Amino acid sequence: MKHQDSQEQIPLPGIAAEVRVQTTRDMRACGSAFASWLQSGDVVLLSGPLGAGKTTFMQGVGTGLGIKAPVVSPTFTIAREMDGRFANGSAAHLVHVDGYRIGAAQRGNVAKSVLMDELESLGLDEELESPSEGTVVLMEWGEQMAGLLSLDRMDVFIDRSATGCDELTADGVRTVRFVPSSETWTQRMGGLISTFRQAHFPLRVLSRQQPEGTDNE
Repeated sequence: MKHQDSQEQIPLPGIAAEVRVQTTRDMRACGSAFASWLQSGDVVLLSGPLGAGKTTFMQGVGTGLGIKAPVVSPTFTIAREMDGRFANGSAAHLVHVDGYRIGAAQRGNVAKSVLMDELESLGLDEELESPSEGTVVLMEWGEQMAGLLSLDRMDVFIDRSATGCDELTADGVRTVRFVPSSETWTQRMGGLISTFRQAHFPLRVLSRQQPEGTDNE
């Protein structure tokens, strides 16, 4: 498995999008809208603290991809594979990875070689770097492996700090930020932003330096 130097992980100049959601229903709708924009070969890194709504977002992705099987966290299996359809009707194969347990014994100071060995033993190394035809890879808790993932990916960050308290609740305002990590994904951001606007989500379009505008608020 190839990997890139950490200096190459700096996001390219461009735009990002931030969506505000208030309920679990909204979070699922956000995931579904995002899924309608996915295509073969996409890699997505999903990050956020405990209780942020990552699994709920994933359930929406499953709905958007027409997956019939229940979408749950793959904590005990590390990776779950499910089949559905892309928005254009072609077959979609979703690989949902929970990165929390990968390298768990050395968590906090995990050598890249350790992570690479674990990913290879799980058969995930090639898929994370270059998914096969029809496949989308979405990894939760994968921040420690960002340097090992494909540079051509979307980073999705869910923040629940807007709830105003530390208590874990299913509902409450969350912000979901979509940050492209390559020129290819940056060029696709216009389509994603249009998708969220059409779904009437409260949306901010951001530059890497400062907000460029606010919509639907």
